[in-house]
Amino acid sequence: MTLVKFNNGLKANATPFFNDVFDSIVNDSFLSDKLVARVPAVNIAENDSEFHIELAIPGLKKEDFKINLDKNVLSISAEKKTENGQEVKKYSKREYSYNSFVRSFTLPDSADYAKIEADYTDGVLKLTVAKREEAKFQSREIAVK
Repeated sequence: MTLVKFNNGLKANATPFFNDVFDSIVNDSFLSDKLVARVPAVNIAENDSEFHIELAIPGLKKEDFKINLDKNVLSISAEKKTENGQEVKKYSKREYSYNSFVRSFTLPDSADYAKIEADYTDGVLKLTVAKREEAKFQSREIAVK
């Protein structure tokens, strides 16, 4: 659900106080960060021999990820906690915090569940899911009789 600024037809200068208050609520990065779900963006592509799933997840280490396959559902999750050291700082604004996510994908019957590989480089998690041999498209010419 997103917040949409209500416009009842009055001129913008007729209600400047209400517009300013509403704009400050909607545009406050603290509030908008809390309203936006932190789910990584994903690209999914396919070629003749495999499926490619790429998730943009900067700031993590490969050890932070958990990738599970349960029947035909591939689940990717990660968890990152802010380290609390001995040093106590007085922040005027703190946006670093605990973050976690889970994304799940239902793999098609043509996927070879035994041949799934994952690589994390430069903030992008790349998964390659091979297709079963019988599912790979094989081109051939068909003779007309």
